[in-house]
Amino acid sequence: MIGVYFSGTGNTKHCVSTFVKLINNESTSLPLESKDTKNYIRNEKDTIVFGYPTQFSNAPIFVRDFIRKNKDILKGKNIFIISTMGLFSGDGTGCTARLFKKVGAKVIGGLQVRMPDNVCDVNTLKKSKEENRDIIYKADIKIKESVKAYINGHPTQEGLSAFSHIAGLFGQRLWFYSRTKNYSNKIKINTDKCMSCGKCTTLCPTSNLIMNNKSVESKNKCTMCYRCISQCPQRAITLIGNEVVQQYSYDKC
Repeated sequence: MIGVYFSGTGNTKHCVSTFVKLINNESTSLPLESKDTKNYIRNEKDTIVFGYPTQFSNAPIFVRDFIRKNKDILKGKNIFIISTMGLFSGDGTGCTARLFKKVGAKVIGGLQVRMPDNVCDVNTLKKSKEENRDIIYKADIKIKESVKAYINGHPTQEGLSAFSHIAGLFGQRLWFYSRTKNYSNKIKINTDKCMSCGKCTTLCPTSNLIMNNKSVESKNKCTMCYRCISQCPQRAITLIGNEVVQQYSYDKC
C-alpha cells in the first residue's frame, strides 16, 4: 500500500500518512504534485490511498485534472479514497470515485474525515485550540477504525453511495459549482504587505504565482489549496475573504 495526497495545509497529508502507516508500519506517501508520484503509482501492485481536501463538496480541480490526464497509470489500480472536510462534504470521496471508474481504476473504499480549518481568510469555522485538538483526536480514532475495517476485508464506503451523491450535489456542489468548475482567478496579493520573499511561488502546486520585477503575480490558475495563504509570513495573500484569519496551525495543536 502507498499513499498519494494533495494537501493544502497539512490535514490531508496527516490523514493519508496515518492510514498508510497503521498498515505498513511506515508512512509511504508522496504529494500529488511530486515529480516521482506517477512512477510511484505505476509501480504499486496493491492499493493506493488517494487523499485530498473537499471544496464546496467537490474535489479540487488540480486533483480532478490529475485523474483525467493519467488514465494510463491509474487503469486497473485499486484505490481507497480519503477526503477531508471542514464540516460537510456529502460525497467528497464520490467526486473522484466516479472519475477513477471512468479511467478504469477500481475504487475499493472511502473515508471522509472532518478536520479543523487551518489558517484561512474567513471566520466561518473558527474554533478554539481545545476544540481543534478534539477534532483531530476524533479524526485519528476514525482513521484507526477504518484501518481495522480495511484489514478485516470490509473497507469503509463513506461518500460512495447514491444517497451521499445526492447530499453532496444538493447540499453544496450545485450552488457553488462556478467556484470549483475551473481554476480560480480570485487570488489577491496585498502589495503593501508583500515583502517579495518568493516563498509562495515555491509552494504553489500549479505554478500559479510567479515573481515579476520583485513583485508576486498570479497567472489565474489557483486551485484554492490555501498553501500560499497559510504560509505567507506577512499574511499578504487572500482568496475568498480580505484578511487572513489565524484559525489553527496543525503542528501547534
